[in-house]
Amino acid sequence: MSSWPGACRGMVMLLAALMANVSTAQRVPQHQSFGLQVPWQAEPVIVDGKALLVYELHLTNFARDPLLLKRISVVDSHGQALIELQGDALSASIDRGDGITGNDKLRLPAGSHATAYLSVPLTDSSGAELQLRHLVTYQTSATATSEPASVEGGAFEVNHRPPLQLGPPLRGGPWAAIYDPRWERGHRRVLYAINGAVHIPGRFAIDWIRLGSNGGFARGDGAKPAQWYGYGADVLAVADTMVASTGEGIAEPSTVSSTTPRKVALEDAAGNFVALDLGQGRYAFYEHLKPGSITVKPGERVKRGQVIGKLGFSGESTGPHLHFHISDANAPLDAEGLPYGFERFRVVGVYTSIEAFDRGERWLPSSARQDDIRKQEFPAPLSVVDFPADASRH
Repeated sequence: MSSWPGACRGMVMLLAALMANVSTAQRVPQHQSFGLQVPWQAEPVIVDGKALLVYELHLTNFARDPLLLKRISVVDSHGQALIELQGDALSASIDRGDGITGNDKLRLPAGSHATAYLSVPLTDSSGAELQLRHLVTYQTSATATSEPASVEGGAFEVNHRPPLQLGPPLRGGPWAAIYDPRWERGHRRVLYAINGAVHIPGRFAIDWIRLGSNGGFARGDGAKPAQWYGYGADVLAVADTMVASTGEGIAEPSTVSSTTPRKVALEDAAGNFVALDLGQGRYAFYEHLKPGSITVKPGERVKRGQVIGKLGFSGESTGPHLHFHISDANAPLDAEGLPYGFERFRVVGVYTSIEAFDRGERWLPSSARQDDIRKQEFPAPLSVVDFPADASRH
């Protein structure tokens, strides 16, 4: 049996060891680095039969030194990396908002902010309660040979509410779905800071432009709005619902410049528009409508397939088209863009680049079978589609 003095000495030694461990734990190296934030709870969207999460990671450098981004990994709750971006892929995903391009974007000065635009593929095994977090690897760029460090954050749970399935906003076709999430100034990458919060209302916006049977979007030189194939086309309600708001009184210019958007006041950028209340905090926006063409009023009930206006050229636009998107508020800009799908459309082809479209070339035909019908999907970038005649009806 141990003596009392001996037991005391043993207890003192044990406590000293424990205190040493606590002291060691408190001295783990700490670094000022990035604040990471995901301001929107992402929802899946189906494109080409594949589920994607399309959202943004905001990075703010709170260190007193420049930081050099090396890698961004998106990790699920099981520790599996769903994507890892580095090199050119990382650079392509980053926008600092200051016009810097190429790999120079990866160097973030002290106090600066950057946005990483992410498209994360999901699988059937992802589960209904998927949680994601972000692992950002960086170096202090003043000492490029220093060991990389990392910071983890921006965790969120994926929103798995059932996606919207809509009727067509237009009849027939062919219609080009003009958008690409990689464009540096496309709808997907334009942030609006309105009323103290930043949003991307056009995250899933499509500019629909009518094509001729042999390609091209206009007759002749396209200098007049009426020369564009889609000008004046009927714009259709995508659901049985209620009109949330309308905006009218915006005139159109008499000529078209296909390279330079007409600059207008921010509040007039959408031109003449209609918004439909789809329920559950989701609104469908139709923008750039022809002056005097809106046939509905706020509070009015509409039926799917009903004509609510005509395609036009009002607001800030490079040419006649229908801008269509879904958002979480009854406001053109002060809202978050939400995913959706169309119940039925036929893919007839695709443009390999926006330059080919601008040159008026014919699209490449679909490599799939002749009746390439897509159901409950979001059209792929630069795809060319037809809306079957019965798609506007239940």
